[in-house]
Amino acid sequence: MTETKQQTILEQLGGLSGLIYSSLPVIAFVPANSLWGLGPAVWIALGVAAAILVWRVVRRGPIQPAISGFLGVGVCAFIAYRTGDAKGYFLFGIYTSLLYAAVFIVSILVRWPLVGVVWGYLNGHKNAWRAHKSAVRAYDIATVAWALVFGARYLVQSQLYDADQTGWLAVARIGMGWPLTGLVLLVTIWAVRRADRVVEPAPAPADLDQIEGAGEGTTDRPESDVDRGA
Repeated sequence: MTETKQQTILEQLGGLSGLIYSSLPVIAFVPANSLWGLGPAVWIALGVAAAILVWRVVRRGPIQPAISGFLGVGVCAFIAYRTGDAKGYFLFGIYTSLLYAAVFIVSILVRWPLVGVVWGYLNGHKNAWRAHKSAVRAYDIATVAWALVFGARYLVQSQLYDADQTGWLAVARIGMGWPLTGLVLLVTIWAVRRADRVVEPAPAPADLDQIEGAGEGTTDRPESDVDRGA
């Protein structure tokens, strides 16, 4: 049951393919801007995002991540168009990373680590994990990992943005995207498993004996003298 629930974390991001697909509009945008200018690059990035959405629909894969990805590309393309500069495409992602890092850090400071809150909602435990210090510590570690990833994205990419390094911005966006997300997901899965073992402890030996005893009660009992007489 726990293994099935843990798949939900990756499913929310569209699976491994969804993480990789999220890089394709960026990969298309930067060279298109160098070859044909900002206008065509914007439309090409939107076209790639739309193609991914259609592909998801045709393959009957998770639609929500593809819709979110298309809308995200739309916002990035709009900012680039309005600023008149290709590096504006990355501005939304830079400040989104800063916001996410701040939210994760604040959740730790107020003793409601965000990973625990989200996972409690997904698996139906709600806030039961908060009664166990070891579970809270595990979720603290996972939440810190997410905060570090988003904080690193903001620091690196904001420096590249200020230096007008659009090409390196694309490299940083991809390199600090799904590869780092994959690593932090491993930390999250570790935390989830550790916390679930505390919140959902394995049956005690006495409980197992009771279960086995109940099962034995349904089996055939030895024939008594009364039964033989009947």
